[in-house]
Amino acid sequence: MDLTYTQEEESFRAGLREWLARTLPQLPPRPDPLDWPGRRAYDMGWQRRLYDAGYAGLHWPVDAGGRGATPTQHLIFLEETEKAGAPYVGANFVGLLHAGPTIASEGTAEQRARWLPPVLRGDEVWCQGFSEPDAGSDLASLRTRAWRDGDDYVVSGSKIWTSHAEVADWCELLVRTTPVSDDVPKHRGISWLAMPMDAPGITVRPLRTLAGSTEFAEVFLDEVRVPVANRVGAENDGWRVTMVTLSYERGTAFVGEVVACRRVLGDLAREARKNGRWDDAVLRRRLGRLSAEFGALWRLTQWNVSESQRAGSGVPGVGGSVFKLRYSHARQELYEAAGEVLGPAGALDLGHEWTLDRLSSLSYTIAAGTSQIQQNIVAERILGLPKGR
Repeated sequence: MDLTYTQEEESFRAGLREWLARTLPQLPPRPDPLDWPGRRAYDMGWQRRLYDAGYAGLHWPVDAGGRGATPTQHLIFLEETEKAGAPYVGANFVGLLHAGPTIASEGTAEQRARWLPPVLRGDEVWCQGFSEPDAGSDLASLRTRAWRDGDDYVVSGSKIWTSHAEVADWCELLVRTTPVSDDVPKHRGISWLAMPMDAPGITVRPLRTLAGSTEFAEVFLDEVRVPVANRVGAENDGWRVTMVTLSYERGTAFVGEVVACRRVLGDLAREARKNGRWDDAVLRRRLGRLSAEFGALWRLTQWNVSESQRAGSGVPGVGGSVFKLRYSHARQELYEAAGEVLGPAGALDLGHEWTLDRLSSLSYTIAAGTSQIQQNIVAERILGLPKGR
């Protein structure tokens, strides 16, 4: 498989670098990480700049409002923006990387026209309403109920770990539209809805993380009315639609972070040389192994993208689970190494970016499907091993 870049792709890279060099110095100061309304405004402002310059939704289909760029060009975009220190998607994470691509793949023409342009322009923010207190890794056990009442679904239940709920306009919501029975197993009877976050009956309760931030929330739903027209996919076919969402979440949503981790690795080596910890041979070997690990993850990403491009689907395959599984652990190891470089005092400094990233890295083996779930997917769908009993 040829993983080299074409002349057209290198020309795209050069144009992007030139635009970043002109644009980044014009950005306003970044807001306080704990100020989510401020972060929303900053992130949406950056998204609007991308849209105006033709870089928003690069890899989305043209009929979904995207630019129709190749997946490889999308990788180049992620690589160059991270290297340049450009803002990440931030509050637009769910809309750009989960809900948007899902609607582009599974939505009707009317749904694409309504929801995708505001995501690309930076006008609307989405949150993810999947997990529940008793349905995390076993997501299909969800209990949030939706029943038909004319042209609406009436939704009651609760969600937890809902990303960016306190600043969101819309929620990609999983609900149970048909109860589990002998004839309806738990993976059926689920539907995927787009719920307006200003609808009556919604209560958002922010959850504070170890780092003190509130990007997650509990969401309580008390007879919330959601139009049937807001259902993406057929009724009771939501589990299949959800697999499309999770394919994007595990396959491409973390790609930009691999580039960031490679940058951090170089910063760690420089800091270790400066503070004397580079003399520790064990630490040097650890950083060297991590360098090889993240280099391999980047190559795996290129391979996954090439396979998706060759298949013509545009939807990441099960190879995304291989990536997610290894990346989660590599990220944790990276920030454990950062703790060694900083030393005991620095590792406890919550004002240091590496310390905050070390705390957040603990969630990566849980978020977007636990490592145990990813191992099962790899075992059953790639290796062809029998399901456990």
